[in-house]
Amino acid sequence: MKHDHHPTNHNHDHSCCSGKNSAQAVDVRDPVCGMTVDPAAGKPAAEFGGRLFHFCSAGCQNKFAKYPEAYLDATDPVCGMKVDRASARYFLRHEGEKYYFCSAGCLAKFEESPRDYLGGRPAPEPMPAGTQYTCPMHPEIVRDGPGSCPICGMALEPMGIPTGDEGPNPELVDFNRRFWISAICSVPLLLITMGPMLGLPLRAWIGENLAIWLEFALATPVVVWAAIPFFERAWTSFVNRSANMWTLIAIGVGAAYAFSVVATIVPDIFPHSFRMHGGSVPVYFEAAAVIVTLVFLGQILELKARERTGSAIRALLDLAPKTARRVASDGSETDVPLDEVVAGDRLRVRPGESVPVDGIVLEGHSSIDESMLTGEPLPVEKTEHDAVTGGTLNRNGTLLIEAEKVGADTMLSQIVGMVASAQRSRAPIQGLADRVAAWFVPAVVIVAIMAFLIWSAVGPQPSMIYGLVAAVSVLIIACPCALGLATPMSIMTATGRGAHAGVLIKDAEALERFAAVDTLIVDKTGTLTEGKPKLTDMVAEPGFAEDELLALAASLEKGSEHPLAEAIVEGAKSRNLTLADAIGFEAAIGKGVSGSVRGKSVSLGNRAMMQDIGADVSALVKQADQLRALGKSALFIAVDGKAAGIVAVADPIKATAAEAIRQLHRAGLKIVMATGDNAVTAQAVARDLGIDEVRADMLPESKKQLVEELRAKGAMIAMAGDGVNDAPALAAADVGIAMGTGADVAMQSAGITLVRGDLNGIVRARHLAGATIRNIKQNLFFAFVYNMLGVPVAAGLLYPIFGLLLSPMLAAAAMSLSSVSVIANALRLRTIQL
Repeated sequence: MKHDHHPTNHNHDHSCCSGKNSAQAVDVRDPVCGMTVDPAAGKPAAEFGGRLFHFCSAGCQNKFAKYPEAYLDATDPVCGMKVDRASARYFLRHEGEKYYFCSAGCLAKFEESPRDYLGGRPAPEPMPAGTQYTCPMHPEIVRDGPGSCPICGMALEPMGIPTGDEGPNPELVDFNRRFWISAICSVPLLLITMGPMLGLPLRAWIGENLAIWLEFALATPVVVWAAIPFFERAWTSFVNRSANMWTLIAIGVGAAYAFSVVATIVPDIFPHSFRMHGGSVPVYFEAAAVIVTLVFLGQILELKARERTGSAIRALLDLAPKTARRVASDGSETDVPLDEVVAGDRLRVRPGESVPVDGIVLEGHSSIDESMLTGEPLPVEKTEHDAVTGGTLNRNGTLLIEAEKVGADTMLSQIVGMVASAQRSRAPIQGLADRVAAWFVPAVVIVAIMAFLIWSAVGPQPSMIYGLVAAVSVLIIACPCALGLATPMSIMTATGRGAHAGVLIKDAEALERFAAVDTLIVDKTGTLTEGKPKLTDMVAEPGFAEDELLALAASLEKGSEHPLAEAIVEGAKSRNLTLADAIGFEAAIGKGVSGSVRGKSVSLGNRAMMQDIGADVSALVKQADQLRALGKSALFIAVDGKAAGIVAVADPIKATAAEAIRQLHRAGLKIVMATGDNAVTAQAVARDLGIDEVRADMLPESKKQLVEELRAKGAMIAMAGDGVNDAPALAAADVGIAMGTGADVAMQSAGITLVRGDLNGIVRARHLAGATIRNIKQNLFFAFVYNMLGVPVAAGLLYPIFGLLLSPMLAAAAMSLSSVSVIANALRLRTIQL
C-alpha cells in the first residue's frame, strides 16, 4: 500500500487532536492538491476572504477560483476535526485521494489502518461549477443541478468527462444506509410474523396485541423514512403524468402500510369480513417493510453495476500520469502537474513511465506499449520524429518529446469523452421499453382493482383481506424496473467492452444500427491500404543500372512534398544510396518533373512528358501497363533525353485487409469500395481482396451521393473512411466508421471510431453490435416473462386450482429477481471475445 505524506515540521505534538496548525512552518500548502509551496518562490497566489492562498501551478489556482469554498477546509478522517487545507501540517495521499490531519497522532493512526477510518470510499470532490446533469435513461432531460428524472424517477448523473476523483455515487451511499436500516428493522419483523412457521412461536409468547404494536414500531422507520426517495419519485410521476415503476412501488407499499396502521390504531372500524378467525384484523407491516428492503437491494445492485460499467472510463483515466517532467531551455528538469503542460513543451519520458501527452519524439529510442490503443501486446519501436500517444507506456528507453496535443485534445481524452457520451446515450430499441411502461402501469393498476373486487365478491372469508393481498401483490410484482434496466445496462457494458478492444462507440444508436447494416462502403487509401505509398519496382533499360536510376530520380524528387516523391526518396534511402542536389528543378502540372542532377538532364513523369522531351518510351509501355494493372503508379524516367526505365510506386494493402473482408462477407455484408483513385488501381485492389463492387474517381460529394443511391435501393449503409473527403459520406451513412489514424473531422462525423485503423476493427464492431442487440432482446424477454407470468399469479389465478396465493413479500422478491437477471445478463457482454 503506497502512501505519500508530507508533514512539513517534525517537531510536533504526538497527542491526538493537539489542534496545532502550521503557522510556524516556513512553507504553506496548496489547498487544492496538497503540495507544499514556498511563498517566496514566485508561484501563483490568490486572495479569498481576506486571506492569501499560494498554489503550485496555474491549474490549481484556476480550480480554486472556480469553487474556493470546496478547498478551504477538510475533515480529519480519524477524529472528525476541521483542518485548514492551506496550513495543514499533516497530509497524506492514500489510493489517489487526499487526507488532512489535525496532528501527527491522527496521521499515524490512519497510516496504521486506513480502512478503520474510511468505512468505504472517501468523500467526493465537488463537481465543477456549471456541471449539468442528465438522466441515463432519458438524455433529453438536462438540468443545472442534481435531482431525479421527471419521467422515470432515476437520479440524474453529471454530464461530461469524469475527473476520476469524484468519489462514490451519493445515491449509492444514501441507498446503502437506507437499505441497512430497512434490513435491521425487517429481520425481527419477519421473525415475529413468520416465526411460527419456523418453530419460533414468538407471537404466542409476547401476545397478539403487543406483536402488532411491535410490527408497527419496526415498520414505521422503513416506510416513513427509508422509503422517502421512492415516494418522492412516485409523486413526481403523478405530477408529470408519467407512470413508472415508482408509481407501483408507492401504491403497493402505501396500501399495505396504510391498511395496517388503521387496523392497528382503530381496528373496530373494520367490518366482520375483514377479521381473522381470532377476531383480530390482520396487518401487513412486514410486507411493506420487506418490499422496501428488497427494492433497495435491487437498486443497490443496479447502482453498483452501473459503477462497474464505468470502470472502462476510470481505467482509461488512470492511464495518464498525474505529472509530467518538463525540460526547460537551460536543460533543467522539473515535475509539473499535467494540466500545466502546454503545446510546445519539451518533456522527458523515462523507462517505465507513461507518456503524459500526445507528441513527437525529439530525441531517443524506445519501445512503447500501445495496447491501450490497439489491443496488441507487442510494443512498437519509436525513434526521432515518431508520434507518441498520451497514456501509452514507455518500456525501456528514455525519450525527449515535444507536446503537440494536451488536455482535452489528446487521444486519451477523446476516447474517454466518446465512451462517457456513449454510456449516457440511448438506443432506439429502448423506446420499446418506454412505450410498454406507458400503458403497462395503468393496465396493472386496473388488474389490481379488478383482483380486489373479484376476491371481495367471490373469494373465501375473509374475502376483502384476500382481495387486498391480491391487489397489493399485483402492484408489487408488476414493477417494471427490469424493463427499464434492459437497454441501458447492455449499452453501457458494451461501450466499455468496445473501448478496451479499440472500438469506440460515439452513441448507442450507431451500435444498434450497425447490427442491421447489410452494405459496407469502404474508402481505399488509408482504409484498405496503408495510406503511404512505397517504392515497389525499378525497371532499367540496357546501359542503365537500377540503383543509378533510383538515385537520380530520388535526387530530383528530394525537394518535392508529393506522396509519390516521398516514396521514391524513402526507397533510395532504404538502399543506402547517396543523393545529390537537383539544379533547375521544374514541375510540369499533370505531367511530371525535370532538372539537372550531377550534370545529367533527368525527367520523371508520364508518357506525355516523355513526348514533350522527345524520349521514346514505346519499349517500356507494355511493362508500365502491366504494373498499373497491379494497382501501381508507373512513372517513366529519362536521362539526357533518352528513355532509361520505369519507377513504380504503390500504396500497399494492409496485411489484415483480406481476412477482414472474408469475415465481413461471412457476416452477410456486401462490400463496396469508393475511392478517388483511378479505376485501374481500384480494380486491382478489389481483385486482390474480393470486393463486390468498385466505384473509382469519386469526389467527396460523389461518395455522399453513392450512400443515398444505395439507400434508395433499400440497403442499410455503413461507411468506413479516414480522410476529410470521407466526412460527408460518413455523416450521411446510417453508420459512419472512422479510422482513428485518420483526420479529426472524419472521427467527428462518424458514430464508430476504430482506434487502430484497420478493417479487423469493423469485424469486432459488427460482432459487438450483434451481441449487444441480442443481449438487449434477452433482457426485454426476462423483464416481460417475470411481469406477464407474475401478474396473473399475484392476482390469484392459480388459487382456484392449486390453492396458491402469492404474498406481497414473495412478489417483491420476484420483482427484484427480474432486475438481478437483467443485470447479470447485461454484464456477460464484458466477457465476449472481439
